[in-house]
Amino acid sequence: MLFDSYKTDGFFDEMFGNGGGDAPRDHYGQIWDRFSVMNDEELQGKKGALDRSFLVNGITFTVYSDNAGTERIFPFDPIPRIIPPSEWETVETGLIQRITALNLFLYDVYHEAKIVKDGIVPMDIIESAEHYRPEFKGLNLPNDVYIHICGTDLVRDDKGDYLVLEDNGRCPSGVSYVLENRAAMKRTFPRLYGNMNVRPVDDYPLQLLQTMRYVAPHGKTDPVCVVLTPGVYNSAYFEHTFLARQMGIELVEGRDLVAVDGHVYMRTTKGLVHVDVIYRRLDDDFLDPTVFRKDSMLGVPGIVEAYRRGNVALCNAIGAGVADDKVTYAYVPDMIRYYLDQDPILNNVPTYLAWREEDRKYILENMESLVVKAANESGGYGMIIGPKATKEEIATFRERVKATPRNYIAQPVVSLSRHPTVCENGKAEGRHVDLRPFVLYGDRVRVLPGGLTRVALRKGSLVVNSSQGGGSKDTWVLRSSLGES
Repeated sequence: MLFDSYKTDGFFDEMFGNGGGDAPRDHYGQIWDRFSVMNDEELQGKKGALDRSFLVNGITFTVYSDNAGTERIFPFDPIPRIIPPSEWETVETGLIQRITALNLFLYDVYHEAKIVKDGIVPMDIIESAEHYRPEFKGLNLPNDVYIHICGTDLVRDDKGDYLVLEDNGRCPSGVSYVLENRAAMKRTFPRLYGNMNVRPVDDYPLQLLQTMRYVAPHGKTDPVCVVLTPGVYNSAYFEHTFLARQMGIELVEGRDLVAVDGHVYMRTTKGLVHVDVIYRRLDDDFLDPTVFRKDSMLGVPGIVEAYRRGNVALCNAIGAGVADDKVTYAYVPDMIRYYLDQDPILNNVPTYLAWREEDRKYILENMESLVVKAANESGGYGMIIGPKATKEEIATFRERVKATPRNYIAQPVVSLSRHPTVCENGKAEGRHVDLRPFVLYGDRVRVLPGGLTRVALRKGSLVVNSSQGGGSKDTWVLRSSLGES
């Protein structure tokens, strides 16, 4: 049957301990019971139902580099990832600690920069960050919140410990897949889902709307909130439309907004409507052609002036991207100790910074065994995995690191945990996974239970991004213990 020939191959496996597929961890007991008795016909029927659900609902993503066609149905695996409550408590507490420190850091950086004066983070690192906006120093934001929505990528190493791979504090995407995955699984496996006592995720849109309302200018209690999208050709356009619909607010493009006398208005058939809070899903550079890129056709001329005057709030804040620079990331444990006087609950992956001479020497001499990443790339781009890279790729990256050392970091290859995944042969095989929980910072910090489990569908691949051939799984955080190991 499905797990008959399953092997963990020495990796930390989310469902099984060391050895074969005959001893599931206790919190996976019901998953084992349900999936292990499925014959091929039933399994394919379930997969077909899930695929049709995604097709009917238009759950897609865009691959810009694919000339054969950009729109893809997001690949989905039916075996859910299960997280027991004690394990999730540690993750949740660590994420709350982390976003709290990041927001304190951003406030500090754009005001007195005490962390620089005290020698914790070098000013050169901040000033050379691609998304640092020094022109906004001294600007006070509603409730001092910079990162309202964060997607922090977590991996588990060969011991099962959670490590932070990176923070996404500009325009993190993927939460719509979390919600759609859950809806599809509830329809396809209703009894299993009901028996597992899973924490729900469907209140996320309401929590997101509450977070937006919390930062409304001038304490307005009934603000007009909108989602600003770059348009239909953006890779996450499905998510933009989904979230706007779920929150019951308008989805707008730049041409739908106009800035007049330091205020932002939405064009409607009944005239202009004042806008208070904008969940913007485009980067700073495209936000206002009078301030940033003059060739931007996506933004709103004058929106920055309204922002400076405090008449419109932006989620996330302009300049928040300095916190998700991969070089800045290396200093987050120091930020936690500095601002909170606490040790980090979730550790970083060990990181070498190429701007440091000693680290750079190590990176250049050991690139074949390291993961080397550009500081501001995402989606699996701008990086190489040394053990899987060609000599030509390694040589190219050596030159890049030498030319612009500030823009590169390196990390050891982490043996990402694996999870049983249904393959084309109808059998379950181990595939590497990560986890992107979503964190909201408003009147309090809210962490979506679980998040997006991404899975590298290609055998042996460590790259889970959808643009690089990855898929996803539903992530079930249990309300109460069903047995833990």
